[in-house]
Amino acid sequence: MSANRKSSARQAHNSPWVIDTRELGRRPGSSRPVRRTATANYVLGLEGVIGVPVGAEVELDVLLESVVEGVLVTGTASGPLAGECSRCLDPLTDEVSVHVTELFAYPGGATDETTDEDEVSRLVDDRLDLEPVVRDAVVLAVPHVPLCAEDCPGLCPGCGGKWADLGPDHRHETIDPRWAALQGRFQQDQGH
Repeated sequence: MSANRKSSARQAHNSPWVIDTRELGRRPGSSRPVRRTATANYVLGLEGVIGVPVGAEVELDVLLESVVEGVLVTGTASGPLAGECSRCLDPLTDEVSVHVTELFAYPGGATDETTDEDEVSRLVDDRLDLEPVVRDAVVLAVPHVPLCAEDCPGLCPGCGGKWADLGPDHRHETIDPRWAALQGRFQQDQGH
């Protein structure tokens, strides 16, 4: 777990992303379902491409299970997606539902001692922060090149218009700059 995961859990005890595990206890085998709505504090996904926008509500439906090494979290996170088509730049909206599975290790346990800090998430003050876990899952789930349609023709490189709106006869007369002088000469000769 990175340092920012650790610090975010410390700073946001009352955040809906942060879950207190003290009620679960450290008895392996005990479990507790958690359902709640959390608000995205930053874009969850690929910022500037597609993701759960800031301020959007994310539905969390997870099961906390106490295991020997810590607390295993499994379940789903669902929310709206917003972005733009990578070909025609039209706005896109959709829904995303990701499966999350993450072990949050107890501090001072065997997992804590045998793994690097950024390899495994850790409980901080008996709390776990799901926001980085959900963000990582959404990044892996969303298309890195989102399209409004598989056959989206994109934009005309000459004028920037949408090919879908321009029609099949749309063309731009382009002259190779090396032939431009010859074309000018040809037009002069035709004018006489």
